[in-house]
Amino acid sequence: MDFSRRQLLAAGGSLGAAALLSACGGDGAAPAAGGSPRQGGTLRIGALGRPSAITRDPHGTQGNESDYLVIALVYDTLTAPGDKDNTVGRLASAFTPSKDLKTWRFTVAEGAAFHDGTPVTADDVVWSLRRLRGTPSGAARLPGVTADRITADGRRTVVLVSDYANAELPLLTRLTTFVLKKGTADKDIPGAPGTGPFKLDWYRDGNARLLRNAHWHGGAVHLDAGEVTMFQSPQAMANAMLSGQIDVASNVGAVAARTAKARQDIRIVRRPDDMAMPIVMRTSSGPFADPKVREAMKLLVDREAMVAQVLSGYGTVANDILGTGDPAYARDIPQRRRDLGAAKKLLTDAGFDLSRTYRLVTTEDVAGLAESATLFASQAREAGVKVEVVKQESGAFYQKTWLKGDFYTNYWGTNDSVVFFASKTLTTGAGQNEADWSDTAFDAAYRKVLATADRTARTAALRGLQRIEHERSGYLLWGMADGIDLAAPKVHGLPKLPGYGRVQLENVWLAP
Repeated sequence: MDFSRRQLLAAGGSLGAAALLSACGGDGAAPAAGGSPRQGGTLRIGALGRPSAITRDPHGTQGNESDYLVIALVYDTLTAPGDKDNTVGRLASAFTPSKDLKTWRFTVAEGAAFHDGTPVTADDVVWSLRRLRGTPSGAARLPGVTADRITADGRRTVVLVSDYANAELPLLTRLTTFVLKKGTADKDIPGAPGTGPFKLDWYRDGNARLLRNAHWHGGAVHLDAGEVTMFQSPQAMANAMLSGQIDVASNVGAVAARTAKARQDIRIVRRPDDMAMPIVMRTSSGPFADPKVREAMKLLVDREAMVAQVLSGYGTVANDILGTGDPAYARDIPQRRRDLGAAKKLLTDAGFDLSRTYRLVTTEDVAGLAESATLFASQAREAGVKVEVVKQESGAFYQKTWLKGDFYTNYWGTNDSVVFFASKTLTTGAGQNEADWSDTAFDAAYRKVLATADRTARTAALRGLQRIEHERSGYLLWGMADGIDLAAPKVHGLPKLPGYGRVQLENVWLAP
């Protein structure tokens, strides 16, 4: 991810004016290196996924990278990650706040239409957002906005009213606000027309073929078609890439990059600072409820070794604060470093039971995740803490461990906003509060950030929020992994943005 280029969503004085957007489809449409974009060809792209986690619902839980890729190509979200600005328009061409920052008006882009030619209306967007809000994780996806406060004002204006001032509300519409036709029945979802740059040709067991939408409102789409192949392991996907069966191995991981490094016929595309891979400690109960214990765990990890060994150097050391790509990320907060003496003292002071063995649960969904757990367990032993690594299959992990466990690994691919993580995972009662953390001072700091329109003042408030997170949250964030794609030399224009940005392929083109 090109986080260094990120800027905060236009705020402060600029919030009083319409946040008109330069273009739909993000602002990463500059011609790629290697010549001028040309139209034509079929891109064969591999992505990770498991049959047990397949979903076709754009408002469902997309545990598979392959499903997320297909859905993101067929459907548009209201906004998207941007290059110069953190949030830019996608299906919405503009978004404008009220003075009190509670009401936001989104304008549907001129010319936006479904794949069957039907124009997209505000009613379609309202219906889709209400449907999204009605999912089990709807409150986390649109926090502060209830379904009855999502309304249409005319054919092209959608109005969202928040329960509280929220200067960052458009940022929350970047991920899964995929828009379908109003009234689409659940049984029709798999074949429902979208508004995105590609339309579905066929889908079989996680694999799909998509055709160019020549009438996409966001501009020219270069590829004639894309073929998505689901792989159950990074190794299998890397092997397919090395043998020429696919043109791109998406998010394939550091081990594959190391293998491909010597190959002249394969490019390694790095998206720095792309993925957070924290260890989550439950704060409300269990062995990590004592802040001194959590602090000890953060002090016993050797972060440099984790980056070097788990990520093969394709990453950077982190400091227990999520959202490292945010332009307002507090780099002046002192980096936490390994201190076994201090860790042991904290554990003693907390009365931590060193005779027990603690289970660290992980999954192999993402390359490096299980390896990080194993290396951490090894490092913990040097402080006298016995850790047993338990690997769970993806479905079991998300059903039994995620949001519930005392001690587990996790990953997040959207790291360009501190506020995003605060709203989703850290405030009291947040829908995806993975550590079950509740901190009155943190909640107050979060509200202050959202209610502050002035950019400078908001950055200062955001620092206070990060300081609290660094001091006592349930996240041990040891490092940031680069996003890594492997690509054939003929592939140009691959996205370098995070999250939803990384799966936008409308600017990809193939050299002859």
